[in-house]
Amino acid sequence: MDCLFCKIGSGEVSSEIIYEDDSVKAFKDIKPSAPVHYLIIPKKHITSVVDLKESDSALMMQLILTAQRLAGEAGLLGYRLVFNVGREGGQVIDHLHLHLLGGWNDDNSLFGVRHPRLDK
Repeated sequence: MDCLFCKIGSGEVSSEIIYEDDSVKAFKDIKPSAPVHYLIIPKKHITSVVDLKESDSALMMQLILTAQRLAGEAGLLGYRLVFNVGREGGQVIDHLHLHLLGGWNDDNSLFGVRHPRLDK
């Protein structure tokens, strides 16, 4: 299989690894869309969200809990978790991956506006 994320998952292709266990690997996105932008992938090849099976539910929870852990380690008070699904949904690599995005502040805010509760 010629899947870039499978090669990263197996260690065949190097990346800036943030976390790894038996089932998942997390690494920095090479074209970040946020100050903190990590990709969390299953080592098992699953093409996209539409290809998930009931038997993948524990793995999906592990992806989300890994994102939660990494967000905490990065000191993120708020963050986004994103799955892009299919080309029309922005998926570029045909291997399921979860984007963890965060780290915005006044100078690089997510929407270009301050949150009203933060203006107190």
